[in-house]
Amino acid sequence: MAGKLSIVFLDASTFGDVSLKRFGENWKCVIHKLTAPTEVAQRLQGYDVVVLNKVVLDRALLDSPAAKDLKLIAIAATGTDNVDLEAARARAITVCNVPGYAAQSVAQFTMALLLELATRAGSYGALVRAGAWEKSPIYTIFEYPTLELSGKKLGIVGYGNIGRRVAEMARSFGMEVLTAARPGSQGPLPPGRLPLDELLKRADIVSLHCPLVPQTKNLIDSRALSLMKPSAFLINTARGALIDSEALIQALRENWLAGAALDVLTQEPPPPDHPLIKAAKELDNLLVTPHCAWTAREARQRLMDEVMENILAFTKGRDRNRVL
Repeated sequence: MAGKLSIVFLDASTFGDVSLKRFGENWKCVIHKLTAPTEVAQRLQGYDVVVLNKVVLDRALLDSPAAKDLKLIAIAATGTDNVDLEAARARAITVCNVPGYAAQSVAQFTMALLLELATRAGSYGALVRAGAWEKSPIYTIFEYPTLELSGKKLGIVGYGNIGRRVAEMARSFGMEVLTAARPGSQGPLPPGRLPLDELLKRADIVSLHCPLVPQTKNLIDSRALSLMKPSAFLINTARGALIDSEALIQALRENWLAGAALDVLTQEPPPPDHPLIKAAKELDNLLVTPHCAWTAREARQRLMDEVMENILAFTKGRDRNRVL
């Protein structure tokens, strides 16, 4: 590509403390820590490449004069739902993402959530900080029920890079792994896959790792929750809208479900009155964490390295992690 590429980062603060120095050494690079929706058009103007994580590029933006010089959208994430791909296609703008960079980080965080649901280690630690142990008449406390994972069935919905890594970790705990067929898929089931309804009925723990697409929005609704065992746990480290929030809260309140752990919500950061935030303050069988499963420093460094490689490949006319 002739000339020196110009790059703008729109939400660099979402990558944490990972250095972006190499980008400035190779290209003309402007870095914005955060970009409000009203600032996106102005900040896109004149740039060949935009790097973003959660900033939304909709059709109106991509069709506007602000994006007339844009040649590459480098999504610093795996998901692409914040970019209007059809609008980018119509403008012949290349889009690339970074699949698999956080598989290890998200998988181990998923297991941490699972272990917390099964052992309540964090809850017991909170009791000690509150002074409960000193007051116990015996040498221990039986405040929370715990269980062994060995022999339990883990149902995985979304058997990609993360789902497979979770399966490996779960098997090391002696768990049996069940995998669901892709939601909305037609035709014969792939070998070893189960219909979602059957998986929900059989699993002791269900862990979601599928993308958010029209077929998976509210995938876990009242009907799906009613199929699960009352002793089962639900974990979501994928996308908040995979679960019907109100249905989940009802299931937890009415003991259709033993517990749930969520690292993602439909709105992030959530407002104080978000139903699941309010419920997490009231229910001891609901754990909510702030979309941090992917944030191991190694994963964030890997992400930036992959974004750089995607841009380098683009400058050489090669496809790398190209979405379109």
